[in-house]
Amino acid sequence: MELRHIPLEELKLTKVNVRHGRKAPDVSDILPSIRKRGILQPLLVRPNGDGFEIVAGRRRYFAAMKVQKEAGEFGPVPCAVMDTQDDAEAVEASLLENLARLPMDLMDQYEAFAKLAREGREIAEIAETFGVTDLTVKRVLALANLIPAIKTAYRNDEIDQSTLRVLTMASKAQQAEWLKLHRGEDSYAPRGEQLKRWLFGGHNIRTSVALFDVSDYDGAIAADLFGGDSYFADADQFWKLQGEAVEARKQALLDAGWTSVDVLERGAYFCEWDHEKTQKKKGGRVYVSIRHDGEVAFHEGYIPLREARAKAARGGDGVEACAKPEITKAMQTYLELHRHALVRTELLNHPAVALRLTIAHMIAGSALWNVQPEPQKAPKPEIAASVRNSASQSEFDNERAEVLKLLDLEPDRAELVRHNGDAYPAAMMFAKLLEMEDADVMRIMTFAMAETLQSGSCLVEAVGVHLAVGAEGKWHADDIFFELLRDKATINAVLKDIAGKDVAEANSQATGKVQKGIVVDCLRGENGRKRIEDWVPDWLKFPFTGHTKAPIETTAIGADWRRIAEVFKPEPDRS
Repeated sequence: MELRHIPLEELKLTKVNVRHGRKAPDVSDILPSIRKRGILQPLLVRPNGDGFEIVAGRRRYFAAMKVQKEAGEFGPVPCAVMDTQDDAEAVEASLLENLARLPMDLMDQYEAFAKLAREGREIAEIAETFGVTDLTVKRVLALANLIPAIKTAYRNDEIDQSTLRVLTMASKAQQAEWLKLHRGEDSYAPRGEQLKRWLFGGHNIRTSVALFDVSDYDGAIAADLFGGDSYFADADQFWKLQGEAVEARKQALLDAGWTSVDVLERGAYFCEWDHEKTQKKKGGRVYVSIRHDGEVAFHEGYIPLREARAKAARGGDGVEACAKPEITKAMQTYLELHRHALVRTELLNHPAVALRLTIAHMIAGSALWNVQPEPQKAPKPEIAASVRNSASQSEFDNERAEVLKLLDLEPDRAELVRHNGDAYPAAMMFAKLLEMEDADVMRIMTFAMAETLQSGSCLVEAVGVHLAVGAEGKWHADDIFFELLRDKATINAVLKDIAGKDVAEANSQATGKVQKGIVVDCLRGENGRKRIEDWVPDWLKFPFTGHTKAPIETTAIGADWRRIAEVFKPEPDRS
């Protein structure tokens, strides 16, 4: 038997598994643990074709697939790979016996592994002792890079495991700075992918994109043992070396006979649709595009489409280009304005084309368009975490992943809408949308609109009322909700709404803490209280109402909303 970490996409189910069935199993009991800690107990698998089939661990596999769908990613899974002569029951029993000795808490694992390492045990020996892979041990020991205050914060459930793992790549100074943000009342500490961007100057530059020999780089390299990647910590030095490597490659291409090698500005797209494929001997050029994450692509054998058409009109390569421009700048402006008038008037007759052009502008922007995604900035990290972990946000993030896939955009993109003021990305987006069916186009437009809907605006209230939006089943009263519920009269009004008038009056003189405790008991069905299902505060209902007669200060759900409340009515049921 061999212990390995295997990507999810290489795993598949097998009918040999005793729990095999067409219906997906209920994983609700293990899902929270796998969301927080990942898979600790290896799956039992055996080779099958191009991948591996799961002999034992079907529910862990389904839970991992669910987390991957929610988060957009899931690291390689620890697996015990059976030999053909292995007896499955014996292997699984041995595996379970070994794993019973592995502490479940990540920090407990670290302390156990670190203790053995201090005693002189090798990585392989520690892995064998606990029945895990060498990579698992290396990942856990990476926590040694954390400052004590970070470890304590994790112990106190202030930091989730994915953020903790990213922090292992940070310097001690960066960790201290992040912790200051985390504990500040008026600041927000980045987490997950945002934290990676924060650590590496806005972009995660992987060592795998380097065109130069990484040994020439003498800055720090942060190793992400959990994701299997490593990153350049010194972006300036990376770009210097990458620029030199691009220039060397450019010279090599010129020496090989290419007419020219054009290096585009960093972040600029190479618009293949605006070029024609041309052989080297017929004047083909090389275009070099450089992404902000450091990746470089060489597009060999192209010339601009307008140049190709001009060459075809001249009958080939026999006519030399005129030294003097054919038209003056004033004539060019004259023609541009007339062309513009012709095109936009004709566009009025093609609403489907105009729709696609509108969506391209929404997503990629231009000099005249500036649409921004809602940043969802929260004054407290607990509020940000509450929204991030909500069912609604999870569903929204899943839809973003599907839309990005439809448009063939990078899957780790934090938002769909992203502008740089350049019309070329919008034109490229327009070309993609023209090839799509109406249903997909409408799906993309709907997401772009939702992503750019401003939080706290009266538009949120208007749409919520029109669509009769309800929070039942999508929201629950979490710890931060009760922490923010502070006015005693308001707490009593909430208690009345949940537990009834008699209970509220009987406890009207009790402290706010006591009254909130009764509310929690009612919502959870504890301490003899009848459980109240799917309670939603009036503040989350559409149209908005309050629990007391006290004024609401938030503009959108206060004065502004009252002025337009009668304009919007719920959308009629057409089912």
